[in-house]
Amino acid sequence: AIGTRAMVAGRSLQILSRSPEHAASLAAELGGGTTSGGLGDIPEGDIVVLALYFGPAREIATHYGDTLSGKTVVEISNPIDADTFDSLTVEPGSSAAEEIAALLPGAEVVKAFNTTFAGPLTAGAAGGMPLDVFVASDSEEAANKVASFAAAAGLRPLRVGRLRHARELEGFQLLVAALQANPAYDAFNWGTGLKIID
Repeated sequence: AIGTRAMVAGRSLQILSRSPEHAASLAAELGGGTTSGGLGDIPEGDIVVLALYFGPAREIATHYGDTLSGKTVVEISNPIDADTFDSLTVEPGSSAAEEIAALLPGAEVVKAFNTTFAGPLTAGAAGGMPLDVFVASDSEEAANKVASFAAAAGLRPLRVGRLRHARELEGFQLLVAALQANPAYDAFNWGTGLKIID
């Protein structure tokens, strides 16, 4: 979904995966000169998106470590207990984004895209309205880069402040994901989006 938005934004894209074959297949599907590789390759872009669940995101952050120094790293995960959908798996007073930032002290970590499900993000909209992308970072420059990317991708970036606000963003999405998983709301079907109406 983020790759599709990158194509809409006219950005170059590199996909790296544990399975280089999977990365190559996705790159071919997206087109637009998208390149691919495995985890032995170094991320080339100024913006690196960890398009992973929280556990694998920690593994990849540890794997690349100082290699990502100087880059803007976008952390998109939601550390949700997927068995119950009633709690986050990080310690109170922390967030997935802050834990990733601790593993990557040389990178500028941005929390963004964690409130967008894949289907609406691929489409760029939910309910006929462009998706909001909430952006939190301790680096204004990095937040600006991600906000500019989101805007170019046809989305509406909303700056919410420092990286510590990833805690609230992850909590928001815990509630939204629980609604998706609740059979009382079967029409949602992972097709909703958080939207600030003005």
